[in-house]
Amino acid sequence: MNEAKIYEDLLSKKAKLAVIGLGYVGLPIALEFARKISVIGFDINAKRIDMMRHGIDPSKEVDAAEFKGRDIVFTDDLEVLKQARFFIIAVPTPVDKYNVPDLKPLIGASTTVGKVLKKGDYVVYESTTYPGCTEEDCLPILEKLSDLHLSKADFSLGYSPERINPGDKKHTLRTVMKVVSGNTPLALDEIAKTYSLVVDAGVHPAPSIKVAEASKIIENTQRDLNIALMNELSLIFDRMGINTYDVIDAAGTKWNFLKFQPGLVGGHCIGIDPYYLTYKAAALGYESKVIASSRYINDDMARYVARKIIKHVLRISNEPRVLVKGVTFKENVSDIRNSRIIDTVKELLAFNITVDVEDPYAVDEEVHEEYGLHLNGEQAGNYDAVIITVPHVQYKELDDAYFTAITREGALIADLKGIYKDKISNRKYWSL
Repeated sequence: MNEAKIYEDLLSKKAKLAVIGLGYVGLPIALEFARKISVIGFDINAKRIDMMRHGIDPSKEVDAAEFKGRDIVFTDDLEVLKQARFFIIAVPTPVDKYNVPDLKPLIGASTTVGKVLKKGDYVVYESTTYPGCTEEDCLPILEKLSDLHLSKADFSLGYSPERINPGDKKHTLRTVMKVVSGNTPLALDEIAKTYSLVVDAGVHPAPSIKVAEASKIIENTQRDLNIALMNELSLIFDRMGINTYDVIDAAGTKWNFLKFQPGLVGGHCIGIDPYYLTYKAAALGYESKVIASSRYINDDMARYVARKIIKHVLRISNEPRVLVKGVTFKENVSDIRNSRIIDTVKELLAFNITVDVEDPYAVDEEVHEEYGLHLNGEQAGNYDAVIITVPHVQYKELDDAYFTAITREGALIADLKGIYKDKISNRKYWSL
C-alpha cells in the first residue's frame, strides 16, 4: 500500500494521538497536544492514571490548571489505545546495577503498541537510547506483534528525542527546537508538521533516525564530560587549598570559558545516557576512553565527599552526627531517581555515623521505597557536619546563624554547589 498521511486527520480530529508513558516527559507532551488535537494518555500504572484523571501530576511538574480544557483521555486499557493512529513512546531508559542499558520499559512499550498497531499508523519514539535502538531493537517487536512491515509501508516510524528539563519553566517543550526524524521523506514531513503543533521554536529535520538518536545521546554525554573535568579540577584544587568556585569566577571573565561547575551527577539523563553510548560502542568493537573516564570520575564523587566528611567527624566526635540537606538529583524538583548523594549516605552509615536526611521537595514514601531511608521532618541539631547537596530555593535563604545553631563547635559545612561561599564564618567551610 502507499504511505499514509496523518497530520490533517489529527488536526481535524478524525484521528487520535496517543502518548505511552506519562512521566515527566510524556505527560507535558500529551497535555500540549491535547490543546489542539484528540489525545489518549496511556500508562501501565493504574494509580498514576487515577491521579491524572483528577488533575494531579504524579511527577509534580505540571500544575492542575494545565489539565483543564484539554481533549485527553487517561487510560491503561489497550482497547482504548487501539483508537489512536499516531503513537509517541516516552518511557524511561535506565541502566541496571552494572550500568548496562535496561531496555525493559522500551520493549514493554513497543510490545503494547505492537498489539494495537494498524495499517497507516505512525510510531515515534522519544526515549533516550543509543543510535540504532529504534530500528534494531524496537521495530522488530512492532512488526512481529502487528504482522505489519515497515518495508511495505504498512506503517511509519520516527524518532524525536525529548528535551524536557525538569523544574525548568523557561526551556519548555514549546520553547526548545525539536529534532525530528522519519523512515521516509513523507513520514518525516508528517511527523515534523505534527510536532510543530506544540513546538513554537520550530523543528530540525534529521537526515535519519540514527542521527536523531545520536544527537540526543551526545547532548548529555557532552555535559557529563564537562562536569567531570570540573570535578577532577576540584580534586586537584582541594589539594592546593584553593576554592574551585573562586577559580571558575576568575576564569569565567574570558568570553569563551564554559562555566560548568563541579557536583554530584545523578538523575535519569546525564548520569545514565553516556552508558548507552559506551555500551553500543563496545558492541561495535570500540572501548570508550574519554567517556568512560568521565563516568568513573563523576560516579566516584559521592564517595569522595563521604571520605572528606568521615575524616573530619571522626576526628572531633566519638558519636558523630551528620545532616544531609537535599536528596533529589537537582534543585527544586521532587525527582529522586539515581540520586548520587545516597552513595555518600551509605558510606557514612557504614562507619556507624548517624545520618539525618531532609529535603523540602522529596516524598518520604518514595525515598524509603527507593533507598530504604526515611526523611527527617525535624533536624535534631548538634551535628558534626552538614552536607548541602543541591541549591533548592529554600536553602539559598539559610545563613551562618542557621548553621551555627544546628551544629557543634568545629563542625564542617560541606557545600557541594558553592551556595554559601564567603558566607560561613563560625564553622569550618568546604566546597567541591
